[in-house]
Amino acid sequence: MTTAAGRLAAATGADDVASPCISVCEMSPHNGFCLGCYRTLDEIAAWSVLDAATRRAIVDALPARRAMAERPC
Repeated sequence: MTTAAGRLAAATGADDVASPCISVCEMSPHNGFCLGCYRTLDEIAAWSVLDAATRRAIVDALPARRAMAERPC
C-alpha cells in the first residue's frame, strides 16, 4: 500500500513536491479540510500552479491539521 508519505518521498527532482491526495475527496464541514489529504479547497485548486516552497509549506502543515481534526470535541 502506498502512503502519502511514500509518494512524497518518491517525488523526483529537487523542486518537485508530490500531491498529498489519496483520492478520498470529501470536505469536512467543521474545519474546511479534505478528509483525505487535509488541504483546503483553495490549496487543492491551486496545487498545480504553486511553487515548490509553497507546496512544501502546505505539506509540512498537514500532520498538525490531521491531529487537530482527529481530536475529539
